[in-house]
Amino acid sequence: GQMGTGIAIVGAARAKIPVKIIDVSKEKCMDSLAFAAKTLERDVKKERISQEDCDAALARLSFDTSLNGLSDSDFVIEAANENLSLKQNLFSDLDSICPPETILASNTSSISISHIAAATNRPEKVIGMHFMNPVPVMKLIELISGLRTSEETLVTTKALGETMGKVTTTSADVPGFIANRLLMPYINEAVFALGEGIGTKEDIDTTMKLGTNVPMGPLTLADFIGLDTCLAIMEVLHTE
Repeated sequence: GQMGTGIAIVGAARAKIPVKIIDVSKEKCMDSLAFAAKTLERDVKKERISQEDCDAALARLSFDTSLNGLSDSDFVIEAANENLSLKQNLFSDLDSICPPETILASNTSSISISHIAAATNRPEKVIGMHFMNPVPVMKLIELISGLRTSEETLVTTKALGETMGKVTTTSADVPGFIANRLLMPYINEAVFALGEGIGTKEDIDTTMKLGTNVPMGPLTLADFIGLDTCLAIMEVLHTE
């Protein structure tokens, strides 16, 4: 998907490390490659990187449709949908496929890292690595340690994030972490304000853009994130 491909792009282009992308079909893998090529070629046109750097980054990307392709990986970042059972199943499979020293990171934006780690026999090697969308543009990664995440895993993950050109912050393993604990209730209140007729979509967004100096209003931001993703995060905040 877009998040996973974005993470792969910064790994290949900024950190200059080989990255293997796993997706559900060859078609999805080709979509991912096309998105990566388009993103990097746009950077060439804007003179952010050279054509040589673009070609080298694309050459560092490889693709597979089976998790078995990760059997020799040092570090795995999962970027599946916000669904606990889906993530637990993936981490259970990764735990049996990857070497015992491999760090397993989740790009979850709200789900407990401790709950995800419980599906593995290596909870000390499981960590949250919450990238922001679009990944090649946004500078932040939230790092979230579960109850049994080791200090070594946190240090290694922080170093990788910095190699990718990102700034890292750390959050306790609570629903929504820092970013979405603050952001999603804000978006939710904007939806309530629209539903209650307090203002039009344009009025609400313009008020927050010009009144608080944010780049986009909450309703536009909700569309950008995806209403399905916003709902999934809000449900985690509500139930947890």
